[in-house]
Amino acid sequence: MTAPAPRSPGYADADEDRERLPPVRFAFEGHTWKEIAHLMLNLPMSLFGFVYVVTTGLVSGVLTLTVIGIPLLAATLLGARQLGKLERARARALLGVRVEEPTPLQWTRRGAGSGRLWMTLKDPVGWRTLLYDFIRLPWGVLTFCVTLVSLFVLWPVLPFVARGLSNVDRAMVRGLLSPSDELERRIAELESDRGVVVDTAAADLRRIERDLHDGAQARLVNLAMGLGLAKEKLLEDPDAAATMVEEAHGEVKLALQELRDLARGIHPAVLTDRGLDAALSSVASRCTVPVQVTADLPSRPAPAIEGIAYFTVSELLQNISKHSGARTASVEVWRADDRLLIQVRDDGRGGASLDGGSGMRGLADRLGAVDGLFVVDSPAGGPTTVTAELPWRDRP
Repeated sequence: MTAPAPRSPGYADADEDRERLPPVRFAFEGHTWKEIAHLMLNLPMSLFGFVYVVTTGLVSGVLTLTVIGIPLLAATLLGARQLGKLERARARALLGVRVEEPTPLQWTRRGAGSGRLWMTLKDPVGWRTLLYDFIRLPWGVLTFCVTLVSLFVLWPVLPFVARGLSNVDRAMVRGLLSPSDELERRIAELESDRGVVVDTAAADLRRIERDLHDGAQARLVNLAMGLGLAKEKLLEDPDAAATMVEEAHGEVKLALQELRDLARGIHPAVLTDRGLDAALSSVASRCTVPVQVTADLPSRPAPAIEGIAYFTVSELLQNISKHSGARTASVEVWRADDRLLIQVRDDGRGGASLDGGSGMRGLADRLGAVDGLFVVDSPAGGPTTVTAELPWRDRP
């Protein structure tokens, strides 16, 4: 048997080394390349942001003494919000940083132009984004240069360099571009709610002024004129004067009734004296549709909550009388934990909505201003169920 031909030592070592080497694979993992890409993009992004902040800041600052300076600053802050949105998207895609988007600005109806301008100028998101873009230029230059040098000189330690630099980026994004948790959201909601409350109060004052001017005031003017004529005829024609006084007496009764209705619309005495159950029964008795009222309240809530509940039910019953075509309706009021719940039902034609022009949107805004809820379920053909929820606050 012939022995195998001996192999030279050099070939034997080469074969053994080939068997011991690991398989060829990509040098870095995917997340490392994403971090490198983010660091390389830091320079153009930070340069763009810095130029935006300096240019718009200087221009709006110089023009502050004119009428366009403040609106330009507000526009700068709105633009900064968009830059922040772009930076958060880049951090999510390349660094894996999950940062929630901040709450959009909640515009109020009060002082449409000036109100929006003032809210934009107070926007903390826009100001923090401007600060982020202003301080990023030196860091963008540093990270770009270090990463570029590491690609060609410090290749073995590049993953560690990229991770360290990108961790600083992550901290900056979380610190300056993330919303201020629930506090910022709550501030935006309260700003919006304050505008709703002011709008509602102004509308109520205008309604009271209109009712006084067109109703009781006009009737009292006619009453004064009638009594003046009766006084002149008292000696000449006592019978005619007596007729005029009788008519004036009727006018007085009507004027008193209108004043009572107006006072009831502001805050009914029965609500103050006897509470929500009696007040709702009183308003239900004036509805053109038979209404069953059920109130299960262990105690009386705070006067403000009690008043909002009363006027909510009152307006809903007025809608039922005017628009629903219902034959029966019901009102239920009860307490569940720290909430006051109201449910008004009718068997009418349905089709009610928050955009239907029947005052539903105003009710929803009024309840929302006190952390309440307002839900309308009214399919075409009925029935309609409106559920309102208010925070329970004990009477002082």
